Amino acid sequence: MFDITTQFPADTAAIHLKGLDGEYLYDKDGNPVRIVVYGPGSKQFSVIEERQTSRALKRMQENDGKLSPAPAEQRAKEAAEDLAAITVSFENFDFPPAKGMPDIEKFEAFYAHPKSVHFRDQVTKAVKTEGNFKAASAKD
Repeated sequence: MFDITTQFPADTAAIHLKGLDGEYLYDKDGNPVRIVVYGPGSKQFSVIEERQTSRALKRMQENDGKLSPAPAEQRAKEAAEDLAAITVSFENFDFPPAKGMPDIEKFEAFYAHPKSVHFRDQVTKAVKTEGNFKAASAKD
């Protein structure tokens, strides 16, 4: 008999960040620069999905049932909030503009920073790829 639960995704994965040149980033000691996030199947991720659905429904109600995208600034703020809510930790890098902030505020400040788009896009894409959440990826 095959144990199908061996194919269930891990709750978290470490996303190895790439620089603008497309190369993986490492700190001065050779450690990978990563962001650990909750992924599909985790309770934290399902909370974000509920929040996103609620936002869309609220916008529809406010616009007489018509689909209406949020303004760009609001979408960026919501994306930063959502990514911060599913972020577990930053590994092997610092974000000086958020020095001394509690983790959730630091994560949100990082994702909301207009020049962090390159990293925000990587995390967003990685979270949507369930293969990144193979059981072994949580330990990598």
